[in-house]
Amino acid sequence: MTASSVRITLFLAVLIAIVYPWQPAGSYPIASFADTGIERLLRLERMDSTRLMRTLPYGARHGLEYIRLNLMEDPVIDLPEVDPELQEEISQIFPNMHPSYSVAVFDMSPGRPHRYAERNPTAGYQPGSVGKLAVATAFFCELQNLYPDSIQKRWDLMEEKVVQAGPFGVYDHHTIPLFDPETERYARKRVDQNDRFNLYQWVDHMLSVSNNGAASIVWREALLMRVFGQDYKDLSYDEMMDYFRTTDRGTLRDLGEDIVNGPLRDMGIDGDAWRLGTMFTRGASAIVPPKGGSLGTVRGLMKWLTALESGRVADPASSLELKRLMYMTDRRIRYAHAPVLDSAAVYFKSGSLYGCKPGTSCAKYKGNRMNYMNSVAIIEQPDGTRYLVALMSNVLGRNSAYDHQVLATRIDKVVRRTQAADPSESIGTGEDAGESGND
Repeated sequence: MTASSVRITLFLAVLIAIVYPWQPAGSYPIASFADTGIERLLRLERMDSTRLMRTLPYGARHGLEYIRLNLMEDPVIDLPEVDPELQEEISQIFPNMHPSYSVAVFDMSPGRPHRYAERNPTAGYQPGSVGKLAVATAFFCELQNLYPDSIQKRWDLMEEKVVQAGPFGVYDHHTIPLFDPETERYARKRVDQNDRFNLYQWVDHMLSVSNNGAASIVWREALLMRVFGQDYKDLSYDEMMDYFRTTDRGTLRDLGEDIVNGPLRDMGIDGDAWRLGTMFTRGASAIVPPKGGSLGTVRGLMKWLTALESGRVADPASSLELKRLMYMTDRRIRYAHAPVLDSAAVYFKSGSLYGCKPGTSCAKYKGNRMNYMNSVAIIEQPDGTRYLVALMSNVLGRNSAYDHQVLATRIDKVVRRTQAADPSESIGTGEDAGESGND
């Protein structure tokens, strides 16, 4: 270990002692409405035990105190060399797999050396909604810049500051959940320009149901924090829109790109490994022009996952809060939908992007021009097994959701050193096994 690595390790070890005492008591996220203002969590809290059991798998019902950063005591700065044994085992689950599949697996289970394996690690894919994790990273980094000496002020701002969607929120087919605490009425709707939520809720809409409008708004708010600094807290909607109307488009383009990609570069993730260049809605892209395009690789995503678990996404407090937000998605889908993970705590983000060739038609998630489906996941099994997965694919003409679930089962068996995957679980057969708005 270099002298620089030693200093970083000691620094993080000191900070972890600071982070964990801030955890409020109770369950996260079910009982966290009072701390976040995320109203859908209050709905879960009010459910009776029978309804809650039908809604959430066992592994999704851990308390707030359960969630920890797994690599804080042994932080990862650079990915380790490939472990030959794990590499061989991972390779064996892809004997007849489509060549477009890329995967990275990092075993961080306590009591054993870190193990790493990868397949097609530098192949580039359109990251789709997995890119929203880069937006969340930018948001927490700007919060840290705004309040470097007070973590509580960061969380207070997220709870107290309410912002309007405006043109950044449109248009998106994903719906967001609405729950009225007084009437207990629950509904789902698309974001419109008049919608107003606090920052916690916008981040939750971005991660829990993968709402594109929310992602553009969170990206916008990170940019505004950078520009307005301490004046951001009291920035009005009209002042915000006036700034975008009067600022040169080239300036907005460069600033938008730097806001979201700068933190990735600081974590050692270069633009050929992961970058984000375009906001997630047409309304937003018409105001903040795209720059550089978007691309992702499993190696880049794995570097981000290890940085999160090491407390290096902004700082340990921010990393932990982001991991908490990743814990509770609207539903577990695709990779996370595998039954073998029902008892595991799963922190994940899924993303897809499909398109049809001109003059042809194709079904949803079955694009014949492009058909990206990507997943990143942190898996914590009850037996103590802990590992990270980044999976990306571009299989034309078929919905790969079932394939991702089969791979989740096989990878879990490999990492847990249990029996080999059943040969009957063949990739390329079976139907879609559950989709939702987490796109």
